[in-house]
Amino acid sequence: MHPHVRSTTVGRFRLHAIQAGGQRLDGGAMFGVVPKPLWERRVSADERNRIQLGMRCLLVEHDDGLVLVDTGLGNKEGAKFHDIYGIENAGGGGRTWLESSLASLGFGVDDVRWVVNTHLHFDHAGGNTWVDDAGSVRATFPRARYVVQRGEHAFATATNERTAASYFPHNWEPILAGGQFDLLDGEQDVVPGIRVIASGGHVPYHQSVLVDGGGGEVACFLGDVCPTASHLPLPWIMGYDVEPLVTLESKRRLLARAVAERWLLIFEHDAAHAWGYARHDGKSYQLDEFTADEVTDVALGNS
Repeated sequence: MHPHVRSTTVGRFRLHAIQAGGQRLDGGAMFGVVPKPLWERRVSADERNRIQLGMRCLLVEHDDGLVLVDTGLGNKEGAKFHDIYGIENAGGGGRTWLESSLASLGFGVDDVRWVVNTHLHFDHAGGNTWVDDAGSVRATFPRARYVVQRGEHAFATATNERTAASYFPHNWEPILAGGQFDLLDGEQDVVPGIRVIASGGHVPYHQSVLVDGGGGEVACFLGDVCPTASHLPLPWIMGYDVEPLVTLESKRRLLARAVAERWLLIFEHDAAHAWGYARHDGKSYQLDEFTADEVTDVALGNS
């Protein structure tokens, strides 16, 4: 896997799906109660039963400034961590794929004005911060307001044996201490046309992001409510989810709207598809293969 950008226009907004790195997670954990003979028809596993996943972020060019949704892993974790999770990410103390991709679009970290975290797991919020030459952890985007649900911050700071491994406080504590974090209560606009919507289940206060470009053109960054196109069928839910039955209802609600209103769906962890449209075949939701990724008009390789 190589760092890349996929770009399109949704109404008045220019969107860039940025691959911030790759990772490998256990296929059984990714598909929960779905038997391996079923999920393996869609994605293959390596000798450690891990499947290839992306860590995709969304950059929106807005009149008020750049809006970035999720930040990938970042560069603060060590070699053992990278081996366990099969991390592919130009970083390890150096420039990350996210930063390289921003540069390829003509932007830098100072140009990002809002960072929206769907939640605070390490592969979604790790790029929030970086380690400077003095060893201090600092905000990666010094001019940005960071946005997350207040309930998610509370959940992340009161972990238990089940949840602790996914949350690393150095991904948000320096931002909170610096006064850059806005803790939200429920659904609301971040800026005009970009709205966070409730999609709990993976964690209780998970949020997805709607980008309404006007004229009926809407995109939805799903986050972990539906991490890949293979998870579109309602019961295909990750074993990682703390409230899987809540995930089921979140997916039911969001995907019904997505099909009815023809949303462009952006998949955070799908290694093959950045985005596509969903359809209902009478039995379940599936990716419309005739539209998957056809909206792409820019594809950048190594950067």
